Amino acid sequence: MELLAWTAYLTLALLALGQAALLALQTWEHRRYARSCTRRIGDLTARGRAAVLAPCKGLDVSMAENLRALFCQDYADYELVFIVESDDDPAVEAIRRAMAEHPEVDARIVVAGCATDCGQKVHNLRAGTAGLPQHIEYLAFVDSDAGPRPEWLRTLVARLAESDKTAAVTGYRWLLPERPTLANCLLYSINSGVMALFGRSSHYLVWGGSWGIRREAFEAIGLREAWAGTLSDDLVATRELRRAGRRVRFEPGCVVGSPVDYSLADVFRFVRRQYLVGRNYAPDWWLFGLAATTLSALAWLGNLAAIAVSWAHGVLPLWLPLGVTAVLYALSVQRGWVRQSLIGERGRESLLQSTIRAVPEKDSRPLSAAVRFDIWANPLGALAGWLGVLGSLVGRRITWRGISYRMLPGGRISAVERRDAPAPPADDHKTHRPAAYRKAG
Repeated sequence: MELLAWTAYLTLALLALGQAALLALQTWEHRRYARSCTRRIGDLTARGRAAVLAPCKGLDVSMAENLRALFCQDYADYELVFIVESDDDPAVEAIRRAMAEHPEVDARIVVAGCATDCGQKVHNLRAGTAGLPQHIEYLAFVDSDAGPRPEWLRTLVARLAESDKTAAVTGYRWLLPERPTLANCLLYSINSGVMALFGRSSHYLVWGGSWGIRREAFEAIGLREAWAGTLSDDLVATRELRRAGRRVRFEPGCVVGSPVDYSLADVFRFVRRQYLVGRNYAPDWWLFGLAATTLSALAWLGNLAAIAVSWAHGVLPLWLPLGVTAVLYALSVQRGWVRQSLIGERGRESLLQSTIRAVPEKDSRPLSAAVRFDIWANPLGALAGWLGVLGSLVGRRITWRGISYRMLPGGRISAVERRDAPAPPADDHKTHRPAAYRKAG
């Protein structure tokens, strides 16, 4: 029995240490790549008409600032397409105000109607991409809760134009906590760990809140048709681009700030929802995430159990689990420090500093607390993420912005149930919204 305990523990410890070392190398490479890309953003140039499609539902934190950022892109040849479910959506008034303030930018509102057999966001995007003018060469997609930098669209189009081999370019989100709560810190840490997995090649993965695609590629892979009857815009795009062998590039300059204010229950629901969608649309990546988070969680829990058993019964030498735990923690601190070092870099413009400026008047204290948490306590974030992943093992129903969806195997939508809550207060980036109106996708 003692030999079996030795063997099981050593196997788990070696696998966990190997995984932690690989993650440390990947995080270092992520920072190197992010620095090299952001350093050259000012030199990027691009030409060609672009359509920016922004599906909207309800009022997001900092929505007025986010809309203003879309109208103030430093790219001359573009138009904005805002897609809403109905004319009485609270977002419509905010959009019309922004359009009136910036008459020099071509912009229009598309009313998509209610989705009945697919996700409302997917339904909106299908409506927005129907009958595109022939002069549109590039399509850019952005979530309404995202604050893009002024050079966001220019960077996106320039990277698409650099090589015919690049069909799509994706950014990601950098969460900006509204308050220094445990829930916001946990979600910030989970999100930071995921973003560090992105490098130059994103392995076909697309994040739907900030990405772009060549018009030619969009039509060649039949993405608008592929979206029909589905819930996930980005994972369906990922699937179709992968099937066609079309390249997707991750661009750190297209990372967008996204304000959040969640409860602990919201964090669990958010992570579960992401992985539940992944289970249906990207099962290979879901299995990878399940295996990776399970190994990490079991390593920490197993080491704590080994320390307790060794202390009480001497089954294993106490120094062994203590040493493994110390190494795992040191590597987690190193990963947290490396990814958070992108916030402030001596003598150069940092990735997050310029991202934060796209969401003005941010209180730096909640972000500072989240940064410290990710450096010194990110194993807690990893454990919280694992619980969310485990939650995705069961169930087929998710709720997004007041609409409940039931998915069939393969991701087809079998039922759409609406239970919208009353409209939230007028836009205010310091307003903490009810859970029903917080960002859920």
